[in-house]
Amino acid sequence: MNQVNTISERAALVRDRICRAAESVGRDPTTVEILPVTKGHTAETVAEVIAAGFERIGENRIAEAETKREALAGLDVSWHMVGHIQTNKAARVVRTFDVVESVDSIRLARRLSETCEKIGGAPLSVLVQVNTSGEAAKGGFAVADALEPIAEICAMPGLTVRGIMTMAPFVDEPGLLRPVFRRARTLFDSCGESVTGFTAEVLSMGMSNDFEFAVEEGSTELRLGTILVGERPGR
Repeated sequence: MNQVNTISERAALVRDRICRAAESVGRDPTTVEILPVTKGHTAETVAEVIAAGFERIGENRIAEAETKREALAGLDVSWHMVGHIQTNKAARVVRTFDVVESVDSIRLARRLSETCEKIGGAPLSVLVQVNTSGEAAKGGFAVADALEPIAEICAMPGLTVRGIMTMAPFVDEPGLLRPVFRRARTLFDSCGESVTGFTAEVLSMGMSNDFEFAVEEGSTELRLGTILVGERPGR
């Protein structure tokens, strides 16, 4: 059996699995997008990801993303922040990223809003991070109480709230994963119906170990690292 080595080859296999998962529940596979997450990989690897046809890159470290973005300045790609953000780093985040997928507090949202207002230009696209698993180690708003803070963030100037993001437990047990994803989907739908300014474009859930379950439960964006880009150097 031939070993799959290139990012393009991995992407083809992943897209096939996405297609099968989507079709199993009657979804159009084209409604599911991949966000390659390149934490710990070199700018050269990111260039390979872009060459494989991806137009968006996910990073979770500000300094690392700054270096990569500068190195790849000539390439047309959208940079997405998917990691935790300290509020005092808001200005750097706004300068470096086109989309912030990890707005996990009112304080952070307010700081991003204020920074965007000072800088001017188009509103910053954001996702609100919600904790649908109940794990203390995971950030985000508790799903049961999330509607009010999401509405508050949607009203902040300088921000466009395009959806929500969540992280499931790192397990491969459907009985644990599916309820987490379903709670996120239910909240997403509720926000779309009742929250002014919530555009309901992106439901970001699903990673390398659980993305097929996420697709089956309604995810529109999968944040894929290892399965797509390979193991990080040094691991």
